[in-house]
Amino acid sequence: MDTLFEQTRALAPAPVPWAGLRVAVLIPCYNEAVAIPKVVADFRGVLPGATVYVYDNNSCDGTAAAAVSAGAVVRREWQQGKGHVIRRGFADIEADVYVLVDGDDTYDASAAPQMVRLLIEENLDMVTGRRVSEDADAAAAAYRRGHRFGNRALTGIVRSVFGARVSDMLSGYRVFSRRFVKSFPALSSGFEIETEVTVHALELGLPVGEVPTRYKERPAGSLSKLRTWTDGARILRTIAVLVRQERPLQVFSWAAAILLIAGLAVGLPVIWEFSKTGLVPKLPSAVLATGLVLLSFLSFSCGMILDSVARGRKELRRLAYLAIATPARPAD
Repeated sequence: MDTLFEQTRALAPAPVPWAGLRVAVLIPCYNEAVAIPKVVADFRGVLPGATVYVYDNNSCDGTAAAAVSAGAVVRREWQQGKGHVIRRGFADIEADVYVLVDGDDTYDASAAPQMVRLLIEENLDMVTGRRVSEDADAAAAAYRRGHRFGNRALTGIVRSVFGARVSDMLSGYRVFSRRFVKSFPALSSGFEIETEVTVHALELGLPVGEVPTRYKERPAGSLSKLRTWTDGARILRTIAVLVRQERPLQVFSWAAAILLIAGLAVGLPVIWEFSKTGLVPKLPSAVLATGLVLLSFLSFSCGMILDSVARGRKELRRLAYLAIATPARPAD
């Protein structure tokens, strides 16, 4: 009898780790009527029981109707920009696990179960879909060389400042815990939201992971909304702002060091001349050197003060994160 029971149990499908948990798939969309039906169908298929939300961001090509026909819950965000959409979705949707993916059918839906499983089993707060492609021609078509270079460069900057735990900072394919979503401020308005998400996780020391996922070309008729140079500049600006906000002592210390070196370069010849002759023939240089040195000490003092403020903000964000209980996992 026991043997028959064990055989029957072995033949039964293994329960998915998210059984009993609320899983939400959030898909920001702007004019993706061509691709969105397949994206919705794919994620409904690989994540049974999940609710698929499509946020229509002022589309004019029937995206909303196509998403409804495919079985998605459609909501609207009137402020234009991916950051606005994600901020609205994170605020409105109540779930235990959040899957964020673009609606252009460039990400592989079959990787979602593995990403969700990793998040739950390892108790992570963010899992990133790291984009890979086995075919060089397909990779070139889907992921342009300029975009790949920009991603590596921008990711390298963030890794050097905040920690080397993410290798594809600009990936639009993520899985989040409820703790992360409900404690994330989401201040960006456009494509720089991925940078803000990554820095938030790294700066608070949240547990994160990565899963390689196939990245493919857009379907025919779907056009990219990414503006290479404009959005790249905005992302670079966002990184600079986040570095200044999160690491002010480093930023102002570098400024202080530069000002001090400049002040010494201008002032040492004046001091040398005064030690020999007792005269200050270059009074403007002496005044300039004094000003530069004073600005150097002032910059360092500002860095010290702002570092204390940044630490306080970081502690508040950490407390907000810890105030959110983790969902109770179903019994095995």
